[in-house]
Amino acid sequence: MKKKPTLFIAVCLIPTLLLTIGLMVIPMCNAVYLSFTDSTALSTAQTRQFIGLENYIYMFKDKSFIQALGNTMKLLLVVPVVTLFFSLIFAFLLTQSRIREKGFYRSVFFFPSVISLTVVGIIWSFVFNPTKGILNHILAFLKLENLQHAWLGESKTALWCVAAALIWQAAGYYMVMYIASIDGISEEVYEAAAIDGAGAFQKFKCITVPLLRNTIGITYVLALSGTINLSFTLSNVMTAGGPNGASSVLLQYMYTQGMRNANYGYSMSIAMFTLLMAIILAVISRKVTHNNEG
Repeated sequence: MKKKPTLFIAVCLIPTLLLTIGLMVIPMCNAVYLSFTDSTALSTAQTRQFIGLENYIYMFKDKSFIQALGNTMKLLLVVPVVTLFFSLIFAFLLTQSRIREKGFYRSVFFFPSVISLTVVGIIWSFVFNPTKGILNHILAFLKLENLQHAWLGESKTALWCVAAALIWQAAGYYMVMYIASIDGISEEVYEAAAIDGAGAFQKFKCITVPLLRNTIGITYVLALSGTINLSFTLSNVMTAGGPNGASSVLLQYMYTQGMRNANYGYSMSIAMFTLLMAIILAVISRKVTHNNEG
């Protein structure tokens, strides 16, 4: 009788295991191998050569790669922090008893998270359009014409336009996580604080935030990963990495090298570097937040 459940479990796991090996493990191993070769669109399995770490060495001599890395790091420093800040504020406000129509506002804030990233990019491209964009029209209405810019066409502003779109798209997603965690906090804790004279801000600072540290740590790691992944699509749609690479990010540069320049070996080395960087950042972030919880 004990063998039957074991056999049943094995039969159920085998298809999943085969799919995982076929769709994830083998392609990953192939990508790692290609990153150590000079593979291009013209090379074959017989003609491509193993070149060791040359792709990785050249990577740090490539000014375009360094620029994309710098832009990615800027986004990683700003976007997760700002996104989670707004998510936490929205979550706290929408869990207050005096707020009416909570369901409506939750849906409104969450809605951008379910929109296609391409659509998000198009929406924000229209917002930042220099002639027809909403932002410049608002500035003109407020008699602030001196603040008007070709937002997506200037090196100083293009990257931060992408950052704004990233924050808008992701804030509602993390807000839902925080709402679920806040709902799990006993109401008696807030009532006791109210009796002691604590206001809304004090409750938020001294009760909500400390009790959500674990959730905040997890969402920060998710936000880091999301920023790396989602910035590619939004940057591609809104600016195509321009002007002059001012809004180019690592995954976009990888795509350019692989799909447009057909430099597959170098493209895979950028992909492996990005993956390793994401893992290291996630581990460090989780370690730091875990230590703070202790």
